[in-house]
Amino acid sequence: MALVETNQLTKRFGERTVVDGVTLSVNAGEIFGFLGKNGAGKSTFINMLTGIIRPTSGTIRMFDGVGQPDDWKRRIGVLPDYSTFYDSLTALDHLRYLARVKGIRLSKKECERILEDVGLAEHAGRKAKTFSFGMKKKLGIAQALAGDPELLFLDEPTSGVDVESALQIQQLLLRLHKQGKTIFMTSHNLHEVEKICTRIAIMKAGKIASLGSLAELQAAHRSWRTVRVRHSQLAAEQKPELVAFAECIGRHLQWEEGRFSLQVDDDQNVAALVRALVQARVDIYGVHVEEPSLERIFLEE
Repeated sequence: MALVETNQLTKRFGERTVVDGVTLSVNAGEIFGFLGKNGAGKSTFINMLTGIIRPTSGTIRMFDGVGQPDDWKRRIGVLPDYSTFYDSLTALDHLRYLARVKGIRLSKKECERILEDVGLAEHAGRKAKTFSFGMKKKLGIAQALAGDPELLFLDEPTSGVDVESALQIQQLLLRLHKQGKTIFMTSHNLHEVEKICTRIAIMKAGKIASLGSLAELQAAHRSWRTVRVRHSQLAAEQKPELVAFAECIGRHLQWEEGRFSLQVDDDQNVAALVRALVQARVDIYGVHVEEPSLERIFLEE
């Protein structure tokens, strides 16, 4: 079931088109990574989905069309790109306040459970003005979890935090995913997206340039990839013949003692290379094929 569907969604500010006719669907149970360079239109797109700004044209449909936009807001949680907090309120106070704004009831026990989930249980009574940036990011996620929403919109959930906090937040997102939450997230951390997202969209100049799982994006962008082989010592007469064969099926051959790398454009050439080594009675200690990384795909868009 599609929890989020947009059709030709567009947002213009004066003469400038920031989101340009985006048609997209996000299915229940996904961790959906939404990528793009600064100014690509990511935050504007999320702000339309969450009701913060109105589209210029196009439609948004959520939860398979069940309910109205006001009902949808009670079923989603949002971490905006920049969360602000009241210095004099504690973490617990913030959750209680947001619950009242959202029109839901949260007991003290439920607030403490949410803070436990995000790693802030021991800081429940501390005022926000004493929090580090990473702690404030966790508090923002805690607020997004208030009311047990089915769908989470998280804009840069790990930006600006230390490595340990980022790993903790990634583990939290994976736990929420296992609990059945659907997560729509933006991130500049491409390694993070590779690790946890089930499907990825890359936005460029207000349009969706690429869409699919990591494997699908890699297949679409795969051309030349590098094969690295570790092997036993070659006899003097073996190397010229193997070098000639490798150069016939690939390019950019680099051969050192006991190892070589080669770029190929077809999986069959990898198999042919391995067969040639086996037929030459060369022991193969390792073969590694480097698929195009998300970083390379992102930069090529």
